[in-house]
Amino acid sequence: MNSDLLTYEKELYAKNITLIAGVDEAGRGPLAGPVVASAVILPKDYHLEGLNDSKQLTAKQREKFYQILNKEAISIGIGIVSAKEIDEINILEASRKAMYIALNNLNVKPEYVLTDAMKLPNLTMPHLPIIHGDAKSLSIAAASVIAKVTRDNIMLELDKKYPEYNFKKHKGYPTKEHLQNLVKYGIIEEYRLSYKPVKDVLEGKNAEDKENMAK
Repeated sequence: MNSDLLTYEKELYAKNITLIAGVDEAGRGPLAGPVVASAVILPKDYHLEGLNDSKQLTAKQREKFYQILNKEAISIGIGIVSAKEIDEINILEASRKAMYIALNNLNVKPEYVLTDAMKLPNLTMPHLPIIHGDAKSLSIAAASVIAKVTRDNIMLELDKKYPEYNFKKHKGYPTKEHLQNLVKYGIIEEYRLSYKPVKDVLEGKNAEDKENMAK
């Protein structure tokens, strides 16, 4: 594990602050499904070899760390905001709301909150938004893994309900195959109608031409 991942936590430990919640979200970019946030409080000076930003890990590694963190974290909270609400309040506010929900769902109240670049002005406790925080703070990295695996599991369940969309493969992100399936099978309630590729299908445009969205 990169020792730098505890830099922010150690600064707080030095001030006798040990209940630190890392907060991150998964699912801003997909066309379908919810945005999911997680808040994680780790034990002081926690060590888990290999734990990093979820984007730097394989699905197998994420699942392994997900299982370990659920056993070893002091507390974990999850926040989920639906596609419908994302359309109503926009993805930034939906991500922020999911983080508030995740923090409220912790069964231990944190003394301090570290977020991945997100300001949470309604918090009653101090917090620090860290740019690229999921790669700089172990607490945020843990939250990124929990949020990502939780959301992926939701999309796997959605895949069982709508197998023709192949959500198990792309998790709702705008891949070329997903855009093709979106055109072929149409829009279901789990889609974010405010996202342009979905809007294009609603308006009769061909989403297959949006390959620049498929990266």
